Amino acid sequence: MSTKQRGSGWSIKLVFTFYRLFGYTFIYYLMYPVTFFYFLVAGNVKEALKDYYAHINRPFNNRVYFEHLRHFAITMCDRFVSKVSPQDYTFEIANKEALMNHLHQGGILLLSHFGGWASAGNCFSDLKINIVMQESLIAPIKCIEDNLETKNPHLNIIDLSKGGVYVTMKIASALLNNEIVAMMADRATEAKNREFVTFFGEKAAFNKNPFSIAYKTEKPLMGIAFSYQKPQHYRIEFIEIVMNKNNHAEVEIHKAMQIYADFFASHVRAYPHQWFNLYPFWKEEVSL
Repeated sequence: MSTKQRGSGWSIKLVFTFYRLFGYTFIYYLMYPVTFFYFLVAGNVKEALKDYYAHINRPFNNRVYFEHLRHFAITMCDRFVSKVSPQDYTFEIANKEALMNHLHQGGILLLSHFGGWASAGNCFSDLKINIVMQESLIAPIKCIEDNLETKNPHLNIIDLSKGGVYVTMKIASALLNNEIVAMMADRATEAKNREFVTFFGEKAAFNKNPFSIAYKTEKPLMGIAFSYQKPQHYRIEFIEIVMNKNNHAEVEIHKAMQIYADFFASHVRAYPHQWFNLYPFWKEEVSL
């Protein structure tokens, strides 16, 4: 499963050039006209967001739609800018000492397409983080990102599009080295990895794979959320999820998935504009 990639190589390059020339404040306000353009042309996204806001019982109108797109545009800019200027970002961490103690042990980190997830690895410069994701960026955009001078050489992408054997070996190697493997919990790329849990009062499919890996390997499992607060400032909250290996795998995995879904739902309620799964999430079969 993948979503249609919005934007183009030349537009991302142009925005990044403006950042180099005029600074972050300029591109922050530039996102208003950029957002307005997509507000006019992204009709399928509007329908998906209408469905989303109905499910979370929040009003949806053109203003809400615009703000949702604007938050997406800002966090996409931060994906690139935070790679080259991580010192310009502030990450407010709830219970920082406990979080860092957990992360230094390695294990599975549960991410979702929420808030500043794409900048996640750039706030932990002393940790080796392997992010497992579908690199669906169109080629020119991916080329720009790969060529950016990053201040965090410890961030690694394990690209799901390279196949199951490659991904499995990379994950196994990282876990054996007590590194962090970050996986997307809110989107399963294969039907076999979908499991339904209760989310905003209805059944919805989350990605079972990271929970299964954590159960089998007995590695630590954590959920984390990066919520946008203001320009170049994010708040980080986390939850440790413990599974009992003495209980049946399916029971423990499902229970852990529900714990994560409840944790994630609390952040969606608090920051409804910041979930960027821009398709009808509550439908089992999704055509993208």
